[in-house]
Amino acid sequence: MLTSWTLGFLLLATVRGKEICFEHLGCFSNEKPWAGTLQRPLKIFPWTPKDIDTRFLLYTNENQNNYQLITATDPDTIGASNFRSDRKTHFIIHGFIDKGEESWLSDMCKKMFTVEQVNCICVDWRKGSRAPYTQAVHNIRVVGAEIAFLIQVLSSETGHSPENVHLIGHSLGSHAAAEAGRRLEGRLGRITGLDPAEPCFQGTEEEVRLDPSDAMFVDVIHTDAAPIIPFLGFGMSQKVGHLDFFPNGGKHMPGCQKNILSTIVDINGIWEGTRDFVACNHLRSYKYYSSSIITPDGFLGYPCDSYDEFQEHGCFPCPSGGCPKMGHYADQFKGKTSAVEQTFFLNTGDSGNFTLWRYRVSVTLAGKKNVNGYIRIALYGSNGNTKQYEIFKGSLKPDASHMLDIDVDLNVGKLEKVKFLWNNHVINLFRPTLGASQITVQSGEDETEYKFCSSDTVREDVLQSLYPC
Repeated sequence: MLTSWTLGFLLLATVRGKEICFEHLGCFSNEKPWAGTLQRPLKIFPWTPKDIDTRFLLYTNENQNNYQLITATDPDTIGASNFRSDRKTHFIIHGFIDKGEESWLSDMCKKMFTVEQVNCICVDWRKGSRAPYTQAVHNIRVVGAEIAFLIQVLSSETGHSPENVHLIGHSLGSHAAAEAGRRLEGRLGRITGLDPAEPCFQGTEEEVRLDPSDAMFVDVIHTDAAPIIPFLGFGMSQKVGHLDFFPNGGKHMPGCQKNILSTIVDINGIWEGTRDFVACNHLRSYKYYSSSIITPDGFLGYPCDSYDEFQEHGCFPCPSGGCPKMGHYADQFKGKTSAVEQTFFLNTGDSGNFTLWRYRVSVTLAGKKNVNGYIRIALYGSNGNTKQYEIFKGSLKPDASHMLDIDVDLNVGKLEKVKFLWNNHVINLFRPTLGASQITVQSGEDETEYKFCSSDTVREDVLQSLYPC
């Protein structure tokens, strides 16, 4: 009598070394590196194209609210649509348990329409994504093949160059984009990986996952790079692009309070019903990208070796070659393909459009007595003024200088004045006065330095205004 273990072994043996082939897409192996490895121990085949049912939903500037369904196997659907071969084409590919008709994909298209004339194709593979995670991992190979096939048909039918195609993939969608790029031998113009999925991909062969050879330019935004156990981090910490951005260090995003549900996690059951709660960090990647389309200068990435160094006043201001903009306009960076795994850090806001602008502030104090307390400053510029930011807390000594890099939620434009405030939280009968004799503010983006001076001192909680020296 066969035990279940023996039966399972025999079943595995019968499919070992096999491949499954589909018309117009070619064959898919269940051998290494696709399966039977440390990261992918199960020998799984992808589902059939019919079962995955990849759909291509075309939005253009002419049909922003209602998609047109186009298919590679029926090129007449392309000819009858609003697709324009003289425009750039962006594909947006969702991830696990998601679907192509989720509003975030079409909203991203709509933002693009406000800044350019484009073809925007939302890739819907919901049937293949709503499977056990390990099965979905293999299904994206078929999704990537379908995308590559459509790009080839667009090229042969309309003359649309793969160089004018940009694939934007979230989570598993990043690796589907990679498969399409690999099949097109890296001739794609660009792939953007939005928090590429970690489980079954991190540390695998380049053939299996996103890497810089998949397109002429590959940029990546990492927002959930903490380890899957115990932190439930779904995204890769591994650098897999020409430019890899780690906003807020890449692990914990402001505004996302993650609950550590368990250190023992069934990866196939993580997402259902807990998507927005558990996956807040993971979803931030596409929210940052979407916001960057409208506010490109609010996501400047600073080249740095580590987030700790970035936070401790290193890596400021931008080098002479400039800083890339994380998100939609990363391809404008001059050094974008000069090397692979170029690493950039920045901070974001916790809500709204998430934009922040970095300034270095240096304050020189004036007064007659030492007091303990804190000092704050606010920036006033041609575009408006910021809230108050604490620069230093501790012993406030006359003539001492204190410096801090601050991320403010407004691009203040040309700086016109600075306001200074101090407080020591104790009742002081002598009512000491303190002031700022000089405040220097440097912009991170263009190194512009502003100097503001005053000869005044003020009592605590009284605002002191400083004007250009």
